[in-house]
Amino acid sequence: MATDVAESAGPAVGGADTALTTELAVSGMTCGTCAARIQRRLGRLPGVEASVNYATGRARVTHPAEQDPAELVAAVTALGFGAAPVAPLVPAAGAAGAAGAASVPAPRRAPEAATANPAPAAEDPEIGELRHRALVCLALTLPVIAVAMNPDWQFRYWQWFSLVLAAPVVVWGGWRFHRNAARHLRHFSATMDTLVSVGTLAAFGWSLWTLFFGGAGLGGMRHGLYLLPTPDQFDGARTVYLETAAAITTAALLGRWIERRGRRRALGVSAAMLAPPATEARVVVGDRELPVPVDRVQPGDHIAVEAGEPFPLDGRVVAGRSSVDAGSMTGESAPVDVEPGAEVLAGTRNETARVVVETTRASGDTQWARMARRVQDAQAGKTAIQRLADRISAWFVPVVMLVALNTLLFWGVSGAGWGFAIAAGMAVLVVACPCALGLATPTALAVATGRGAQLGILLRGPEVLESTRRVDTIVLDKTGTVTTGRMALQTVRTTGGVGRDEVLARAGALEARLEHPVARAIAAAAREELSAPLAEAREVRTLDGLGVVGTVDGTRVLAGRRRLLDEQGVEVPDELQGALDDAAERGATTVLVAWDDGDGELRARAVLAVADAVREGSAEAVARMRARGLRPVLLTGDNPAAAGAAAAEVGIDADDVVAEVLPTEKADEVRRLQEGGAVVAMVGDGVNDAAALAQADLGVAMGTGTAMAIEAGDVTLVRDDLRAVPDALALARRTLGTIRGNLFWAFAYNVLALPLAVAGLLNPMIAGVTMALSSVFVVGNSLRLRRFRP
Repeated sequence: MATDVAESAGPAVGGADTALTTELAVSGMTCGTCAARIQRRLGRLPGVEASVNYATGRARVTHPAEQDPAELVAAVTALGFGAAPVAPLVPAAGAAGAAGAASVPAPRRAPEAATANPAPAAEDPEIGELRHRALVCLALTLPVIAVAMNPDWQFRYWQWFSLVLAAPVVVWGGWRFHRNAARHLRHFSATMDTLVSVGTLAAFGWSLWTLFFGGAGLGGMRHGLYLLPTPDQFDGARTVYLETAAAITTAALLGRWIERRGRRRALGVSAAMLAPPATEARVVVGDRELPVPVDRVQPGDHIAVEAGEPFPLDGRVVAGRSSVDAGSMTGESAPVDVEPGAEVLAGTRNETARVVVETTRASGDTQWARMARRVQDAQAGKTAIQRLADRISAWFVPVVMLVALNTLLFWGVSGAGWGFAIAAGMAVLVVACPCALGLATPTALAVATGRGAQLGILLRGPEVLESTRRVDTIVLDKTGTVTTGRMALQTVRTTGGVGRDEVLARAGALEARLEHPVARAIAAAAREELSAPLAEAREVRTLDGLGVVGTVDGTRVLAGRRRLLDEQGVEVPDELQGALDDAAERGATTVLVAWDDGDGELRARAVLAVADAVREGSAEAVARMRARGLRPVLLTGDNPAAAGAAAAEVGIDADDVVAEVLPTEKADEVRRLQEGGAVVAMVGDGVNDAAALAQADLGVAMGTGTAMAIEAGDVTLVRDDLRAVPDALALARRTLGTIRGNLFWAFAYNVLALPLAVAGLLNPMIAGVTMALSSVFVVGNSLRLRRFRP
């Protein structure tokens, strides 16, 4: 799968054409324009494909294996940005396996290796610095604005007082904008910082000229703050824009601080999920427990997990009983009881008692690792509409600079006065900053993927969002998806005078000696329902694969198919024949039980019906799909009777059941629906579902299914609950709606405000405030997705 290659820190399998994927941490980006420029520059390198995400500050670059990552860093730094390779937060399965393979020989050295793991990332220092500068500048700017707005407060030489307060705001507070603008100017490029820097320096420079050379520094000078700038009789020579320069700088700082803090909150949920559940495990060797790094623990090793600790790896409980909090992986609120034989997942928490677990997957192949990789991949992508926004923002800043220059020249030579012309040009520069465009998709996607991970819903990437909008048909695999995939006892029908407990005691004891799924289902039901332990069956032997015979508590007992009883000359009474017919209509597997009364003659006593049990919640899930206007279709290789019974139980129409489909034909059935005009989502969990998942417009894989099915799916459901399907569609559609809303308002803001600024109808200070508010709105609107409830 492409996304797995994207995580790999080493070459993929394949020979000379192998490619590596390097992740770069990029610093200095201030808007979507920066990300678009870096992506274009990296994409010009031979054999290189890149995706740069402004919100996360990461560039994911796929490049030839022989290419030195230093060349990628050099390409980014040549544009005036900082870059450094970073190790993947989540290792690929192959890398983890390789690391583990190296640990097979030899003593495991855990304590020293554990210290090699990096410490959690510290709090972003830039947020603290932005907060400090923004609040100081706000305290200095408010008096300047207050005096400029009210002529009655303008005491003698008030303008010089404003200069004393505004100068540190423009120079010290705006230093980050001026520094970045100068750095990018050396590379003949422009960013949002260029617009802010040029706009504030123009306002501040004009104010200095008028104060020292134009008459604005005179003692009796007065002027008010107007919503719309207007020409004056002094040609702007007695007008100062100190409040504008200070307000734009402060608004930009406040907006950048709130935006960065909001982006960090947006990424916080998924970042917490990407943190490994544990860095080491205690491997049980004899009577000792040795701490070992999780990437060196192999499948089959036994590890001990104490109460209150997370499970570091996927595995199977082999000793102890406890309760497990699986909410971090599946979204379930109630703890789950586990005992020997129960499966546990990395990232879930052991609650009540110590257990010993036999690991079943290496660290890079655990359910948690697959979840984390899926979240990383999703956050790295872009929707089609965001890619359009990136292309627009790439040329947006240079065009705005040209428009601002033309606006300045037009109003300057038209007689409106150079002071008015400068005000109009400043408004154009400031109001056109495209930072909101760059934030529209990444922040919403970051919040949605984090929230989805909390609910056990993983989206492959943003392109999935666009697919969910059109889906009108849900194709459901039966075994392992609608049903549990495990046989369970459904009904017990007995002859007169025979009790259910008596049947289960004798049949359960006999079937407990076998490994057949039907036998296991009967034995499990007997153990669960009976208070006393099962008796030990003796002289047990199977009969031609049709059944089993043995002695239980001194009584000869026979259990098997109808054909076996016929061959043994055992008559089946009418009341049991009716039970056989009913079970056949439901597609259930039947087991007849007979025993003698000490006279040597076997008599049929009961019919046990065993079938693949429908999952709890499947019927509710189908009802919710119908309520959303979706058409559920059941697709299975099982016989029509079993398929029809399962469909009837969950509420799927008989006309929408397709049975006896070979694994190779499932994709053909999906294609047939598509050719009929349906937009299909396929839900499955097995290897035989992988082709159908890939063929469907939207593939939904059950997270506990096979790796092939999970990699073929666009959406992965961590928990085995079909109710998560409508939840996933709802989350995806809500996220797409949020992204579209973000982009609409970001575009609308620029489309509406820019002509006003060109026409000289927008005060530069108000332009600065609205520019900052547009970014804050996009981040705040995205954060609303954290409150999504299924």
